[in-house]
Amino acid sequence: MIKEKINFAIIGCGRIAQRHAQHIHNLGNLVAVCDIVPEKSNEMALKYNVKGYTNINDMLQGEKEIHVVAICTPNGLHAEHSIKCLNAGFHVLCEKPMALSVNDCGEMIKAAEKSNKRIFAIKQNRFNPPVAAVKDAIDKGILGKIYSVQLSCFWNRNNDYYHNSWKGSKDLDGGTLFTQFSHFIDLLYWLIGDVKQAYALTGNFTHQGIIDFEDTGVVILEFQNNALGTINYTVNSYNKNMEGSLSIFAEKGTVKIGGQYLNELEYQSIEGFEFKDLPEGNTANNYGTYVGSMSNHDKVYENVIDVLQNGSSISTNSYEGLKTVEIINKIYESAQKLNKTS
Repeated sequence: MIKEKINFAIIGCGRIAQRHAQHIHNLGNLVAVCDIVPEKSNEMALKYNVKGYTNINDMLQGEKEIHVVAICTPNGLHAEHSIKCLNAGFHVLCEKPMALSVNDCGEMIKAAEKSNKRIFAIKQNRFNPPVAAVKDAIDKGILGKIYSVQLSCFWNRNNDYYHNSWKGSKDLDGGTLFTQFSHFIDLLYWLIGDVKQAYALTGNFTHQGIIDFEDTGVVILEFQNNALGTINYTVNSYNKNMEGSLSIFAEKGTVKIGGQYLNELEYQSIEGFEFKDLPEGNTANNYGTYVGSMSNHDKVYENVIDVLQNGSSISTNSYEGLKTVEIINKIYESAQKLNKTS
């Protein structure tokens, strides 16, 4: 275990990295940052008075006091960059999604085991107060057997969001479920369980020539525990985000977590039980022209530090990060087959 303050580095100095740097500054030590765009690296390095790099290998070789590297690069580079850091002897905190394929996730896990280091997967929506409360109720059997679940993800991502960005490309982004809604898929796995089968149809209605994949999808799921589920998702909600909600229908109760980002308990009817006095959650990530998921990265970093300094339980392990990718790939594989036959 590490006794001193944890030293962090960041690879990828884009939008989400600003959030990481802020929490590292508050909770640990930021010692180095890296981005292939010199302006981005220099700007963050100057802001936090640390060394800036444009080459990952140079940073890993030159900064031996690093304990953890936060991977904030495009989705399609997560595996390559994580494995480099693990092989260099550093723990890794990887932004979502962990990778774009189950094979890449497996290679990351193997690299971590070989180097005896940890991979921390970021799933910050697990810390939303109503989500945590419902998870606790499920684990305690308060809801009884779960029959079905409905996930709704209705957001807006306009053309400006994708302009001059890696977002929207098949190789670096991967798909709408990877970049926009992987946190929601993780919560299905965390709350309900593993997915046995997925049936999906997808379409690109308003982003032709802008993104390489779907902007809308409808999904039917069968879980390993025989519960049934549906996912309806789109980034075509007119002008602004509308909703991110999860409704659970179970033997002893019905509950809906809603709001735009699964941040509000909207409905409950439970036998002999009531959720009361839930704490207020953090605000959502605000990026000016659009708003993202709940900003619980502070809790993620608190957990990373607690694990490394005190041997506490990890909030999201690499296997769970892999399972999210596996479920998304099942959905996309089904959509590819069914879209061809429809």
